[in-house]
Amino acid sequence: MRTIRVADEFSATPGGRYLSDGPFSGEDFRERILIPALNEGSPVTVVLDGTRGYPSSFLDEAFAGLARQRQWDRSQFSKHIKIVASPTYKIYEDDIYHYIDVSQKRAK
Repeated sequence: MRTIRVADEFSATPGGRYLSDGPFSGEDFRERILIPALNEGSPVTVVLDGTRGYPSSFLDEAFAGLARQRQWDRSQFSKHIKIVASPTYKIYEDDIYHYIDVSQKRAK
């Protein structure tokens, strides 16, 4: 299982939604870090701790954006990606699953 520590392997200050929004966007994380890790063939653990926080646009684009691309619901997402967060970062984990759920409702 591959482990990605966002603060160490990407940025301590993740940014907006799209590449056009500037450095360290959700789209950048998804395309440059998350998808290549998934393509290695085993589940991926993403550790949220250590950043200065996460904009909602980053979380939606990086994680729910991946679920939309692959047509995964929360259960399918969880088979491939495990989110790890200390109590301080738990709200961001909850947000990720919320955005995935909302995406699925809109797709129906």
